[in-house]
Amino acid sequence: MGTVLGAMRNVRWHELQHAYGSASQVPGVLSRIAWGDAPTSDEALSDLERWIGTPPVFDSTAATVPFLWELAATDTVRDRAGVLDLLATILAAGNAEHPAWTRAAHDAVAAGRATAARLAAAPDTPEAGGPSPARTVRAAATRLLAAIDRHGCPACAGLPPREAEVH
Repeated sequence: MGTVLGAMRNVRWHELQHAYGSASQVPGVLSRIAWGDAPTSDEALSDLERWIGTPPVFDSTAATVPFLWELAATDTVRDRAGVLDLLATILAAGNAEHPAWTRAAHDAVAAGRATAARLAAAPDTPEAGGPSPARTVRAAATRLLAAIDRHGCPACAGLPPREAEVH
């Protein structure tokens, strides 16, 4: 996989938009999700959801999704289930004024189907005091996998079968 989030530098974030303007801050937010302590990571995930996921998607959403998949697959990320839930939110969101952004974002989420399947099948590691992080990730991945498999919004209707299984 290489360095986590290493390919972020290849995206022209300053040319992309999110709900509140330039997406130039997105790499820093992704980094805080990857390496931040609990409050920092939680705040960053919440910010990212407001910026790129709800209610409409933006041109920066599709660029961000591959990095969200990378974070979801990285064991050291504190809230992988939250990242998977954000991917599900993106899959359910759209932008009626920009159907191409919607389709690109949804295609990017669907492209990670194999990762969702792998995470949904991961073994549980019991922990005292409540649900294990692995169980929480597995549950979020299972929900996302089901959402990907049943997805069919107007922007994506009539698409050829997804190539997500080959990724």
